[in-house]
Amino acid sequence: MTTPIVRVRDTIEPDETEEKIFERLLGTLDHYGLKTQLRVAGGWVRDKLLGHKCKDIDIALENMMGSTFVEKMRDYLLSVGEEVQGIAIIPSNPDQSKHLETARMRIFNVWVDFVNLRCEEYSDDSRIPTMQKYGTPEQDALRRDLTINSLFYNINTKSVEDWTNRGIKDLKCGKIVTPLPPKETFMEDPLRVLRAIRFGARFSFILDEQLKEAAACDEVKAALSAKISRERIGVEIDLMISGKQPVQAMTYICELKLFWVVFSLHPQCEPSEGDSDCVSYLDCTWNLIESMERSLFNDEQRRLSFYAAMFLPLRKTMYKDRKAKDVPVVNYIFRDSLKQRVSDAETVVNLHNALEKFLSLLPHLVPNGDVELAEVYLGREYVDVPFTSEDSKIRVLTGFLLREIKDFWRAALLMSTLLYPTNIVNKNFKAEVCITLFAEAEKAINNLGLDRVWDVKPLLNGKEIMDVLQLKSGGPVVSKWQQKLLAWQLAHPSGTAEECREWLKETHFSSTRSAGDTED
Repeated sequence: MTTPIVRVRDTIEPDETEEKIFERLLGTLDHYGLKTQLRVAGGWVRDKLLGHKCKDIDIALENMMGSTFVEKMRDYLLSVGEEVQGIAIIPSNPDQSKHLETARMRIFNVWVDFVNLRCEEYSDDSRIPTMQKYGTPEQDALRRDLTINSLFYNINTKSVEDWTNRGIKDLKCGKIVTPLPPKETFMEDPLRVLRAIRFGARFSFILDEQLKEAAACDEVKAALSAKISRERIGVEIDLMISGKQPVQAMTYICELKLFWVVFSLHPQCEPSEGDSDCVSYLDCTWNLIESMERSLFNDEQRRLSFYAAMFLPLRKTMYKDRKAKDVPVVNYIFRDSLKQRVSDAETVVNLHNALEKFLSLLPHLVPNGDVELAEVYLGREYVDVPFTSEDSKIRVLTGFLLREIKDFWRAALLMSTLLYPTNIVNKNFKAEVCITLFAEAEKAINNLGLDRVWDVKPLLNGKEIMDVLQLKSGGPVVSKWQQKLLAWQLAHPSGTAEECREWLKETHFSSTRSAGDTED
C-alpha cells in the first residue's frame, strides 16, 4: 500500500453548537472559580483536524470526576435560567471497556461525556485496571490506543495539544501507530489490535510495521482470545463490516493471522487455510454492490450481504449439536464467536440456502439458458397444481424462493452470480459478467410480477379452506393445502378466488376418491 497523502488542518474551528457548549463549560468554571483545564479528547479532535464532522464530544477533566463537574454545571445552568436537558451516570464496567465512571449531559441536544484524565495499571491476565488515579494529560495520552486518537483540544486555551509528540505527524503521514511500544499497548488491552485495524481501514492509513509484528505474535493473539469478551470483539468486527472499507479491514485481519482468532469455529470444526478465500468473496461482493445503484441495497442488506459473502466458503460446513442435528458453523460464528443477534445468523444462513436455489433457477431467468428445471425444488406436494407452461413452473419456484428470503432476494441473487456457472472467484472474476447476469435475472423476476411477492395475500384463508374441505378443525392438512393453494396462485397470477376454490374442491375430492379406490 502506498503512503497516503492526508490533509490535516492547522487549527480547529468548532461549529456554532460546539461553541455554545464550550461557552457553558467555561461558564461553569468561572462561576465556581475552578482551575480545571477542560480538554476534548480523542476522535472529535482527530476528525476535526481531518475536516470531518463529529458529534461524539468527550471531555477529559484534569483533576475532577465527571459526575462532580456535571453536578456543578447543572446548578450553574439553572442559576442563569437555562434548561437542563438530561443527565446520566454510567458506572464503570470493565467487561464492556468502561474502566471509569462516565457522566453524560445533554447540552444543546448533544450528549457530552465527562471523564477525568487517568493513569491506569493492569494485571497480567485482565483488562481490569488494578490501580486508577488522576493522571496528567501526557499520562492519559500515552495510555490511549493510537497516537491519532491521543490528541486533545484544550477548551481553555483553544489549542490542539499533542502530548505524544507524534499524533499530528502520524495523522499527516497516514500511519497507525501506538503511543507506547505496540506489544505493551496490546497486552495492556488486546482490543486495541482490532481498533488499530478498524481505524487503519476506515481512513486508508498504513499500519506501522512494529504494530503489525506485535499484533500477529502468539502472545497477543492468546491475550485477545482470553482477555476480551466476545461481545466486544463482535462490536469491533461489526463496525468494520459496516464501515467504508470492510475488505481492507478483513485483509488486515488475515495478514495478521487473526481471522480464526476472531471468527473462531466450533470445536468440531478445524480452521482451514481458506481465510483468503473468505476475503476474496467479500471483495467481489463489495465491488459488485459498490458498482450498483445505492437504492438497491439498504445499509442492513449491505452489512449482512458482506457477512454472507465472507462466509460463503463455510456455507456447507456443519457441526453436530446436542441432539445430533447438523448446524451450520456460520450460526456458531454469529451466536458464539461474535455474540451477535440470532436474527443476523438466521439471515446469513438463509442467504446461503437461497443462493444455492438461485443457481438452479438462473438458467431459466437469463437468455439462452438450457438447463433442465430442478424438480427437487418443486416437490411432490405440488403435483396436483396445473401448470400452463414451463414459465408458470419457474414463477412458482421463484415465488416460493422470494417468499423465503424476502427483501434479501437481490443479495442472494447477486452472490449466486459469483458461483454461476462455476466458481469464478480467484479464477477469472469479471464484475461486468456478474452485473449483466444479475440485471437479466432481476428483470425476468420483475417481468414475472414477483417483486414483493411475500406481501401477496392468499386468495383463500384457513377458514375458507376448511369450509371447502369440510373440516371441523385445522392442522397439518390445512397447512399442506395452504401451500398448494399458494402454488396454484403463483402459477395462475390472474386467477380469482372463485376459480381457486373450484380447483381446491375438485382436486381434494379427486384425491379422496383415488385414495378410496386404492383401498378397495
